[in-house]
Amino acid sequence: MARATAMVQSATRIVAFTGAGMSTDSGIPDFRGPNGVWTKNPAAEKASTLQHYLADGEVRKFAWQSRLHSPAWAAIPNAAHRALVELERRGHLLALVTQNIDELHQKAGNDPRRVIQVHGTMHWSRCWKCNDRRPMPELLDRVRAGDPDPSCEVCGGVVKSDTVSFGQSLVPGVMEAALDAADHCDLLLAAGSTLSVFPAANMVPRAKAAGAKVVIVNGEPTRMDRFADVVLLGSLAELLPTLVG
Repeated sequence: MARATAMVQSATRIVAFTGAGMSTDSGIPDFRGPNGVWTKNPAAEKASTLQHYLADGEVRKFAWQSRLHSPAWAAIPNAAHRALVELERRGHLLALVTQNIDELHQKAGNDPRRVIQVHGTMHWSRCWKCNDRRPMPELLDRVRAGDPDPSCEVCGGVVKSDTVSFGQSLVPGVMEAALDAADHCDLLLAAGSTLSVFPAANMVPRAKAAGAKVVIVNGEPTRMDRFADVVLLGSLAELLPTLVG
C-alpha cells in the first residue's frame, strides 16, 4: 500500500480503468465472482449475448424483467467512486475508462466528459433496427404496463439497452479514446476488473509499454497482474480511499 500510495501521489496524469467490482459495495453484484450474476444464473449470461437476444423472444422477456428489477436503479456511489472524484478534484485524473453501465461515476461527481463508457449505459435504450434511442424509464414503464418485450415505437424493431453485449461491436471511436488515454497517462489505476474482457483489458499492457506505472486493485487476482507494479487485493471501498489519501 505504501508503494502504491506513493505512485498515486506523485502521478499527474492518472487514467482509472474500472470494472464491476467498483459497484459491488453499492449493492450491484459483479458478473464472474462467487456471487456474480452469471455465476448464479447462466440464463443471465445468455441474455447478455447479442445472438440469443435478437433471436429469442423469451430471452428478451427475461432481460426486460432483469432490467426492471435491477438493483442498480437504487444504487448510490460508494467510497471507491468518491475516491476517483477526489483524484479529479485535484486535477490529476486524465480520464476515467469504465466497463460499468451503471453511471455511478457520474452520479458520484466525475465529469461526464471525462468518463469513457466502453460498454455503454443501462440508462438508455436503443433500437437494433433503426437506432432510435430513448431514456430507459420509458421502456420500463411499458414493461410494467404489461408489455413483456417492448418493440421500437418508430419501426417495430427489437429494442435493447444501449449497452455492448457479447458478440456486439464496440461503438466506433470509444475504444480508441480509451487506448489513447492509456498511451498518455503516467499511471494506470485498474480497479474492480478481472481484466479478462478485450479489447478493454489491452489498456494495461498499452500503458505499461508507454512507460506508465500500473496499480491494480481488485477483490481477486487478475489476468494482467504480471504487468502491475503493485497489486492490492481486497475491498475497493476500503482500499481506494486509502490509496488516494
